[in-house]
Amino acid sequence: MFNKLRSLRKDKTGATAIEYGLIAALVSVAAIVALQNMGTSLNTMFTTVSTALDTAVSGGTPPGTGG
Repeated sequence: MFNKLRSLRKDKTGATAIEYGLIAALVSVAAIVALQNMGTSLNTMFTTVSTALDTAVSGGTPPGTGG
């Protein structure tokens, strides 16, 4: 019985699996944050392009030209 408990206490394979799981979770969180920021950036860019195209079609002054 004591030999089995000693062998379980010395076994480190579970710790390695937990470490890999934590690394995967950290990478996933970083990817989610990066993709959310990129989505916001793309939304801003497409809104700017859409506004410029709408202005060009309607014959008005494009934004950012000072007139």
